[in-house]
Amino acid sequence: MREQNTRAGIWLMVLVTFIFAVQDAISRHLAAEYNVIMVITIRYWFFAAFVIAVASRAAGGIRAAARTSQLGVQIFRGVLLAVEVCVMVLAFVLLGLVQAHAVFACYPLLIAALSGPVLGEKVGWRRWAAIGVGFVGIMVILRPGFAVFSPAALVALVSAFAFALYGLLTRYVGRKDSTATSFFWTGVAGAAVLTPVGLYLWEPMSGPDWVWMGTLCCSAAFGHWCLIRVYEIAEASAVQPFAYLQLVFASAIGVFVLGETLEPWTAVGAAIVVSAGLFTLIRARKVAG
Repeated sequence: MREQNTRAGIWLMVLVTFIFAVQDAISRHLAAEYNVIMVITIRYWFFAAFVIAVASRAAGGIRAAARTSQLGVQIFRGVLLAVEVCVMVLAFVLLGLVQAHAVFACYPLLIAALSGPVLGEKVGWRRWAAIGVGFVGIMVILRPGFAVFSPAALVALVSAFAFALYGLLTRYVGRKDSTATSFFWTGVAGAAVLTPVGLYLWEPMSGPDWVWMGTLCCSAAFGHWCLIRVYEIAEASAVQPFAYLQLVFASAIGVFVLGETLEPWTAVGAAIVVSAGLFTLIRARKVAG
């Protein structure tokens, strides 16, 4: 059994959220210039190569990593994540990092709400109350602007729903499959489904943007490696609340680097959503304990 180091795991999770926030900013830049699916396809090629390399170095090699009795579910969750990434990057372009991440922050609440029908878990009245409060926060975020009835707002919500379902399916397959197996199929299935569409929508990319693309791919691999290390050295329940820092980092990049505006109502709504999400995480930990 690996030695647990919660403090190191927390700091590593903070690093992961910063890396992912930087990735989001680079993705927003590239997707504003080129087709979203092409950008994500290139990213997934590198991701698939990374997971195959990781699997080949592990005990049993690629065959052991790919072995699963839940192949259909594994492929579906891998495809679902690839679609979710495309939708979320589109939301970055349409809404900006600040508002897109503020809306996306509701995904832990969606996981809590869907854990009953998908996984058969019991959700008590306290968590249902927190879910309700969280969605009030979403309404606060959307209320000030015209985005409340626009497709742009729905894009971010669809992304959050897809990511929540992906998270639940990951927990579902985790009952039988190892983390290495789920990681392998996440990269391979996503790359497989995106490649034909990405090649069809291919556009020439400038030299400087290829540098940004390379940075995006390398940071993605490093971020995922760090995330694997997080869950190797610390319990998920201890580090998961710190995943909300991605909202903080992404908002800071959006405001100070990309020149976006942080509306007061967006900040208030995001605070409500995050508070409700943290409550559901803490409550789930107490119930599990």
